[in-house]
Amino acid sequence: MPDLYAPLIERTTHPAKPPVLLVCEHASNHIPPAFANLGLPQSTLQTHIAWDPGAQGVARALRAALNADLVASTVSRLLYDCNRPPESPGAMPETSEIYEIPGNKALTAAQRAARTAAIYTPFRAALAALMDQHPTGIMVTVHSFTPIYHGQPRRCEIGVLHDTDTRLADALLAQPPAEFPHKLERNVPYSASDGVTHTLKTTAVARGWPNVMLEIRNDLIATAPQQHTMALALAQLLTKAIKTLKEAGNV
Repeated sequence: MPDLYAPLIERTTHPAKPPVLLVCEHASNHIPPAFANLGLPQSTLQTHIAWDPGAQGVARALRAALNADLVASTVSRLLYDCNRPPESPGAMPETSEIYEIPGNKALTAAQRAARTAAIYTPFRAALAALMDQHPTGIMVTVHSFTPIYHGQPRRCEIGVLHDTDTRLADALLAQPPAEFPHKLERNVPYSASDGVTHTLKTTAVARGWPNVMLEIRNDLIATAPQQHTMALALAQLLTKAIKTLKEAGNV
């Protein structure tokens, strides 16, 4: 498989101190022609099962606001979910919510290995290469979630998710509600028990970097102006939280 599966890497020329690394594992719904849309209609590839709508726009605006680096996947999570290890069924899911994924049925070990090598391995290598340049830093992964899941509405607006390292999540959630226009909630609509903290756990937690996963309800970031506004508000919140950690000697 060629390099067209390589992740998007956007560097900053004036890195923050401590440096911030943004990660967007589900940035794209692109499936290369060789995979014939995994047997799915184009309309399905526009839904949340194929990507995190709005997440890349928020991440790129955050990158500018925070003087951060960004690593983003350039293919659909259905082809390979970069927030799942190769051995996970969710890495190349046969089903997603109510949808069957024909092109992921009965994959051979060789097919799974080829996708892992083409998509997951370069993604992880990009993260490692950027993190290797700094003894410490901050990692923020940016995601979005659907307002309706299995027919049930989700009232949460923004989830603040973490694995065993709670430092950055605690600092974000400790800020006065008036500081931010949306309600923040801890570990909703997912948590570490759902397997969603793979990137955090195996990169940031493993290196001692404070980290957090942000899950934004996608109707709040459906347009470019909404994405920009959300990113600026999140940047202010993150800047204050990181300052709190620095003052406490936690980064």
